[in-house]
Amino acid sequence: MSRAPQHSAAAAGGGETQPRLRRVLGLGDLIFYGVVLIQPVGAIGPFGIANKLSLGHVTTTILIALVAMMLTAMSYGRMAALYPTAGSAYTYVGRGLNPHLGFIAGWAMFLDYIVIPIVNVVYGALSAQRLVEALAPGLNHQIVTALGLPSIVSALGLSLSEDRIAFDFWVIAFTGLCTFLNLRGIKWTARANQILMVAMCLMIAAFVTQAVRYLWNAQGWAGLLSTEPFYNPRTFNLRAISTATSLAALTYIGFDGITTLAEDVRDPKRTVPLAIVLVCVLIGVCAALQVYLAQRVWPDYTTFKDLDTAFFDVCSLVGGKVLFNALAVVMAVACLGSALTGQVGAARLLFGMGRDNALPRFFARLDRRNSPALNIALIGILTLIGALRLKYEDAAELINFGAFLAFLGVNLAAIREFVFRPPPGHARNWLSDLVAPGLGFLFCLAIWCSLPTPAKKVGGIWCVAGLIYTAIKTRGFRRQPVMIDFREA
Repeated sequence: MSRAPQHSAAAAGGGETQPRLRRVLGLGDLIFYGVVLIQPVGAIGPFGIANKLSLGHVTTTILIALVAMMLTAMSYGRMAALYPTAGSAYTYVGRGLNPHLGFIAGWAMFLDYIVIPIVNVVYGALSAQRLVEALAPGLNHQIVTALGLPSIVSALGLSLSEDRIAFDFWVIAFTGLCTFLNLRGIKWTARANQILMVAMCLMIAAFVTQAVRYLWNAQGWAGLLSTEPFYNPRTFNLRAISTATSLAALTYIGFDGITTLAEDVRDPKRTVPLAIVLVCVLIGVCAALQVYLAQRVWPDYTTFKDLDTAFFDVCSLVGGKVLFNALAVVMAVACLGSALTGQVGAARLLFGMGRDNALPRFFARLDRRNSPALNIALIGILTLIGALRLKYEDAAELINFGAFLAFLGVNLAAIREFVFRPPPGHARNWLSDLVAPGLGFLFCLAIWCSLPTPAKKVGGIWCVAGLIYTAIKTRGFRRQPVMIDFREA
């Protein structure tokens, strides 16, 4: 998964005219961009863990999260139409509610930018580890042994299994590669994203075809059509489903990036809200189909070899080594690409905050390639530490802490903007102005409250740090915070 906000116009000094972007994009362009941004394989990572947490109702969690995301997407779309030159929860909450609350929403987004490379490195390392082991059994052992890693670990007084040492090796390899490529100034172009999306779609199509064939040959219609993935009376538990939904929502994280193109779109008041909702629907249907078939193929979630890579086992069962290897390659490459863009995005966000004096000027330094090299190296170090210490589940939940905090703010901002101070000429519609964002707020609040305690503690500490920081910068909230444009990440 990734965030890829586009460049915004640099703030013009004095009386200079702000540069404007040409409105050339249509509905189809936005939908394609959004699908590429979120990635249609987003449900593969959380599948195993969410399956266990929900007691076998992962398909239900995907659909519940879809409802929350669609309602919130409507709020994002309407706010983007109201402020077509802005593109983030930071701006919407800051203008719709309060600049200080906007800063906290942006601060929560900043946490996302830091953790996103960690999540991608962790899952990329898991994918690479399983791929290497499938292609050449014992090769992971040979690599770590040849590098003398077991001896180094022992000398450090650590007690780690060989599998864990191999995973750590791949984490270091992925982090090092991402940092090296970003320091060299490599750019992942739109064409590379298009090729990657085609590969992901082909892999999904192959899985669906093989899974349907497998189920039909084994059980016929009884295998293909069942209500158990949605409701199993033997294990149905609302609390468990709520907890799992907070993780399954990771499938949709990044949809708000569509709003960053609001300034490039023809008729943004109509196109942006429609595109953002359609993207959520497309991703939700695709994700629900994948996990539904995976649950029917492998109904007993307690027998997976590794919950983090449970979908790999399902692919191996229905499509053999070919489908298993295809999935591993696609996921490894997708995670590498997302980690690259996530790392450079976080580094550039630090640069923008340093340049605008929201953070120390140290972060605004550029190297001879006009790149924030020090920031890239810093994010690389943080990514390495986080990936070595955090499990995939923990990092994913931390992302959702910041994301859903921002979602809550945007829904409230939409209510205030359209109900309490409607734009000139706007005729109030209680369904779209109050009921939809209100339900979106309640759904997101329920999911946010269902996050595990560790994620809330870490996220809470982060937000408190942001409050203290902005209190100092604004002299006890007596001045407005510096308006940082988070699109510049």
